[in-house]
Amino acid sequence: MGSPTTTEEADKKSLIKSSSSVSNSFRLRSPSLNSVRLRRIFDLFDTDHDSFISVDELNRALVVVGLETNVSELDSVIKSYIQPGNEGLTFDDFQALHKSLGDLFFEDGGGGEEEDAGNEDRSQQEETDLTEAFKVFDEDGDGFISAKELQVVLEKLGFAEASEMGRVEMMISSVDRNADGVVDFSEFKDMMKNMSLK
Repeated sequence: MGSPTTTEEADKKSLIKSSSSVSNSFRLRSPSLNSVRLRRIFDLFDTDHDSFISVDELNRALVVVGLETNVSELDSVIKSYIQPGNEGLTFDDFQALHKSLGDLFFEDGGGGEEEDAGNEDRSQQEETDLTEAFKVFDEDGDGFISAKELQVVLEKLGFAEASEMGRVEMMISSVDRNADGVVDFSEFKDMMKNMSLK
C-alpha cells in the first residue's frame, strides 16, 4: 500500500487531536514532570538495561499497554532516530522521537504561544496534567490511591516492587502525610512536585 498520503496523515492527526485524553496523557505541559515521566518510560522499555530501546523492546512495551503495532512500520519510523552505530534508541533519541510526535500531533512543539502564556495558564495546565496522572493510579475513582491500586499499576509497568505488598505499603506511607493509609490528590501533587525538583 506504500507510505501514507498527506490526507491520511491529516486524518490521523485530526483523530488524535479530537481526543483530549490523548493530548493530556501524551505530553505533560510541565517540562520537569515530562522529563521524569519520559526517563521512567525509557527505563521500563529498556528491558535488558543496555541503555538502548530496540525496536523489539518498544514493540513489546506497546503490546503490553494494549497498542498493537506493525513491527516493520515501527522499525522504519524508529530507524530515523537511531544514531549510526547504535543498536537502538538512546534516551536522547527517545526524547527526540517524543518531541517529534508531539510536534506532529499537537503542532505547537512546546513553544510560541505556550511560552507567552501567563503563570496562571501554566499552573492550570500542570494541575490538569497531575489530575490525569492521578487518575491512572486511582483505578476505582474514589479520589484515593490505595496500596492495592498502586500495586496493580506497578505490576502493569513491570516494577519488581509490585510483588511485595509490604514494599508497596511503605511507598504509600512515605507520602501519606495524614496517615490514613491512602494517598489523596494533595499528597500525590506534593510527591510529584518534589520528584520534579530532584
